[in-house]
Amino acid sequence: MVDELIKEFRPASMFPQMDLTTMDRGTLTLLGAACCVMLTMHFTLQLLSQHLFYWKNPKEQKAILIIILMAPLYAIDSFVGLLDIQGSEAFFMFLDSVKECYEALVIAKFMALMYSYLNISISKNIVPDEIKGREIHHSFPVSVFLPRTVRLEHHTLKLLKYWTWQFVVIRPVCSVSMIILQLLGLYPTWLSWLFTIILNISVSMALYALVIFYHVFAKELAPHKPLAKFLCIKGIVFFCFWQGVALDVLAAVGVIQSHHFWLDVVHIQKAIQNLLVIVEMVVFSVIQQYAYHVAPYSGADRAKFEKKNE
Repeated sequence: MVDELIKEFRPASMFPQMDLTTMDRGTLTLLGAACCVMLTMHFTLQLLSQHLFYWKNPKEQKAILIIILMAPLYAIDSFVGLLDIQGSEAFFMFLDSVKECYEALVIAKFMALMYSYLNISISKNIVPDEIKGREIHHSFPVSVFLPRTVRLEHHTLKLLKYWTWQFVVIRPVCSVSMIILQLLGLYPTWLSWLFTIILNISVSMALYALVIFYHVFAKELAPHKPLAKFLCIKGIVFFCFWQGVALDVLAAVGVIQSHHFWLDVVHIQKAIQNLLVIVEMVVFSVIQQYAYHVAPYSGADRAKFEKKNE
């Protein structure tokens, strides 16, 4: 009786029902993208909370927290771009610049994390004796500017650190400059190409430093799964970059077309890019559960090792 009275006096609008069959494709796409963003946030916050609970090594875990937040940042940025693909260009340009600057910080923090694993401190001039004197073999085109073979020392490690941190400086400077010049209408094609060349050289130097460091210390870093950690970062950056290039090619050859007078090919291309990034961030947030697992700090790895040797 009570249930019947509640149903009688309850306004239907208070409890609207979602009917997926009546939704248009755009609404369904946004709903699916929102679910993917929530999944990315769930996996990231789960891993983040585990590290905060087992806060045993602040120097390493601070770097890990910064790195794993990269996936939700990319997902949220792409979702905002998907909400109104004809919105303010300046606003979306600002969001992309924040994302790209954070990417530069992540690369630098990854190098700092690798240094921490090997107990290297550039500021305190601490370099373990067992890693001094190793040979670093530079490949082309770096070998044109530096000796092909150099010995590992404090100066060499300092140089590798500078190669990663220079991107942290150059990326924001270029991003802010590009935004200001575009807003002022002073952004010709040749200047766009110049910024592209500068940024490509800068990020290549940063990634080259990471690759060289991993190559020299692969054996010592093996217990820390450095390759999986590095691939998480490189995968996010390069997936976004190369699929953007692929979409540019598809748009140029006419595969991506617009059938709406109010929506051009450029906006459709950006929408596809944003949607792909949102889905990919779910995958990377899951991979990060393995690559940046909390086990080394919770004691699970030690217990597993002791049990194995019993």
